[in-house]
Amino acid sequence: MKTLIIDKTDEKSLWKAGKIIRKGGIVAFPTETVYGLGANAYDENAIKKIYKAKGRPSDNPLIVHIAEIGDLEKVAREIPENARKLVAKFAPGPFTLILKKQPDIPDVVTAGLDTVGVRIPKDATARAFIRLAGVPIAAPSANISGKPSPTKAEHVIADLDGKVDAIICGEDAEIGVESTIIDVTGEIPTILRPGGITKEDIISVCGRVEISQNVLTGVKKNETPKCPGMKYKHYSPDAEITVVEGEKKETADKIKELIKADREKGIKVGVLASSENEFNADLYIFEGKNNREFANVLFDALREFDKNGIEKAYVQMCMKDEMELTVKNRIYKSAGYRIIDLGE
Repeated sequence: MKTLIIDKTDEKSLWKAGKIIRKGGIVAFPTETVYGLGANAYDENAIKKIYKAKGRPSDNPLIVHIAEIGDLEKVAREIPENARKLVAKFAPGPFTLILKKQPDIPDVVTAGLDTVGVRIPKDATARAFIRLAGVPIAAPSANISGKPSPTKAEHVIADLDGKVDAIICGEDAEIGVESTIIDVTGEIPTILRPGGITKEDIISVCGRVEISQNVLTGVKKNETPKCPGMKYKHYSPDAEITVVEGEKKETADKIKELIKADREKGIKVGVLASSENEFNADLYIFEGKNNREFANVLFDALREFDKNGIEKAYVQMCMKDEMELTVKNRIYKSAGYRIIDLGE
């Protein structure tokens, strides 16, 4: 398949991307969270092309993207009060609502569930593209399933060139991790996946919030996930990732000890850390001064490890703030829950 590469500033080609969607094709596009791979949410055959291009399990539901708040009822048949409050405060933005789906949303989008994830992206290119398509767009992240999500156009091209009809090249993702997913079908909003909209943000609007027990553990093999990213191996580079968690000095000392042992064995080692570059590693990447900066660089860092042939990588987890849960959710999955907790 020949993939059309589109610059976001090329209005004529952007119109072509919308036409591709209407004709049953699949298009990768930028958002403020990560790049998405989209198809007409009403077209079952087009949706199946997404699963094939990504190698994605069919019981992993997709998120439906819309351009306007007024389009919510085209996708969802019930809009609870908490949903309306969150939309009024944060939309468009990096969050997804789990709602009861309209019957014309095919089961292939929702993995057979009676609920659907709906999101209104903040990214101007994403919303222009959805408007030009003229239909809601179902989209997971635009990467090979299981690999780190794409935050740059070059990541999408590396993974999907030749497998999709078009790739819209926009800015690097502003946030760098996927949207917060909030189940609002019950009385109390529940975070199924943390993201750029935090627990504190939701409490400020709804008064209270619960966090799914699966956020830091994943779901069992026989369970059907209510949202993307809960069940399967995710965000995983080729390098073996280990999270070292605790206070800053103790985690830095432990990582140095582990790196020394690996290098003595001839293993190529990387580190993603918030400490100064005091590690004798083959590749050092600074994770930022806080967890929001950490989230922004995380997926790109994981890809850099692979690009540089890193065999083992250590991630320092020592910063505590409102984005901590978001970073932990992603990095724990990336490491396959390989965690050294020095606080225990």
